[in-house]
Amino acid sequence: MSNAHRRHKDAVYDQLARVGKALASPKRLELLDLLSQAPRTVEELAEQAGLSLANASQHLKLLREAHLVESAKRGLYVTYRLAGEDVEGLLLDLRGLAEARLAELPLAVRRVLGGRTPAEPVDGPELVARVRRGEVVVLDVRPPEEFRAGHVPGARSIPLSELAARLAELPADLPIVAYCRGPYCVYAADAVELLRRHGHRATRMDQGVADWRGRGWPIEACEEANA
Repeated sequence: MSNAHRRHKDAVYDQLARVGKALASPKRLELLDLLSQAPRTVEELAEQAGLSLANASQHLKLLREAHLVESAKRGLYVTYRLAGEDVEGLLLDLRGLAEARLAELPLAVRRVLGGRTPAEPVDGPELVARVRRGEVVVLDVRPPEEFRAGHVPGARSIPLSELAARLAELPADLPIVAYCRGPYCVYAADAVELLRRHGHRATRMDQGVADWRGRGWPIEACEEANA
């Protein structure tokens, strides 16, 4: 192999490594996971990820340079979003690979969930059909802006922080399936425990909206989120 050919080949892998380097940070992965729920400002991302504004901005700069996120300025704030559905697919593939290869990951997830109610398997199209037949309530307990950006068809939005005060809005005679951001999120598990304490038949699914999109299951979005 000539020196010139070697340099050209190295350049190819250098470009691939740009994506790998951008992903090689727990905080940047968390930021991407948050953006898979809905676009957010730098300030919102910093708060959600437990970062200073300066550190969040630096992480987002690296993600933007790798073309994994896009930004747009709206008034005084800069809003970030994933650069495309292929980025979300990459996150799902990475999670699946890690779950299959790393024995430590399930243990870490169990620690996050802290013995909360385990999730039950859900078939998306069948669940949507049951919602339409009035046989079950699907409850989205994420923040409202995430619900507006995309949610399970027919789901009701009651953020976890408001659930205790809004229990009367839920029917007592129907089972409830709660969901949040995905398998590493505790919102739905906490919601199920609260619902069960008040006599509801409640379960949780560990698939989030990103998982539904990845499987080709239907997702709804509010018009104002797409404006």
